[in-house]
Amino acid sequence: MKIAVIFGGASAERDVAIASGAQVFKALKARAHDVIAVDTAKGILDKEEEKAFLESTVKEAPPATSKLSFIRDGLSKFISSGKLKEIDVCFLALHGGAGEDGRIQGYLDINGIPYTGSTHMPSCYAMDKEVAKLLFRSSGVPTPDWLMAPASIAEIETKLGLPVVVKPSREGSTVGLTVVKNADDYNAAIKFALQYDTEVVIEKFIPGREFTVGILENQALGVGEIIPKFSEIFDYKSKYQKGGAEEIFPAQISIEKTELIREIGLKAHKALKMEDYSRVDFRMDPEGNVWCLEVNALPGMTSTSLLPQSAAVMGISFPDLCEMICTLALKRSRMPRV
Repeated sequence: MKIAVIFGGASAERDVAIASGAQVFKALKARAHDVIAVDTAKGILDKEEEKAFLESTVKEAPPATSKLSFIRDGLSKFISSGKLKEIDVCFLALHGGAGEDGRIQGYLDINGIPYTGSTHMPSCYAMDKEVAKLLFRSSGVPTPDWLMAPASIAEIETKLGLPVVVKPSREGSTVGLTVVKNADDYNAAIKFALQYDTEVVIEKFIPGREFTVGILENQALGVGEIIPKFSEIFDYKSKYQKGGAEEIFPAQISIEKTELIREIGLKAHKALKMEDYSRVDFRMDPEGNVWCLEVNALPGMTSTSLLPQSAAVMGISFPDLCEMICTLALKRSRMPRV
């Protein structure tokens, strides 16, 4: 296949998307596919840029919003260049913002270009945390109670209790997220979240353990447990810095709990009408109740990211996973759509 790996973007998850793109690029190259690297800010990389791209790493904190504001979207230039006439499929190694919220997917659909992941509407549902939670509730997927800002601390204490999780509604990788334990910290948490989005979710904090499961072609994969080392939640630093978390695949829990997480994960995936693949994240409270936090439409795709580890439990290697995702995209692109 001739594959364009599209990475970068201008969201706070740009560094993560570059890391995903680099490893997907290497894996597909190793399988003898004809692969080109496309940064949404620059277009097709030349040899020197490609070398720097392959050596990139995720820094301790996300890029500053002031820096991201100067990154221009070069994807339209790439599409109009005619280069995509030679491409079989675009592998979207994008996270957050326009890369994951359906805008780029819609743009590619309009131009008739096959791409990996879900189409624009499911991507939009998954990125908007309030919309996703409403769809979870309507489908019987357990999810923590929530309010949308603005909400007074008195209302929060009455309806949710403290602590709560304050986070941007349309951002990922826990960017802009704060666990608020004291009423005095609430306003600062709202202000921080508003740096990344105009809508803020205030969610009941679920104490306990953190789990995740990958979904591939409407099948739940292996369940993993994440034990953060830097904080009580799986935050940005814990996700992307060495030693930040212990990731146990398969999770050391009972068969019954494993199957429950897989069942709810698949139900959440279907509730948002997700397509080829996704990753679903959970908290399990001390009583053993499982709560769905979110569905990731384009989860991290380094070889040690959570989705590839979930797939590895089922005997699917990282290069195999990358190829399967491309094959599913091609298959979906050939299906008739209204």
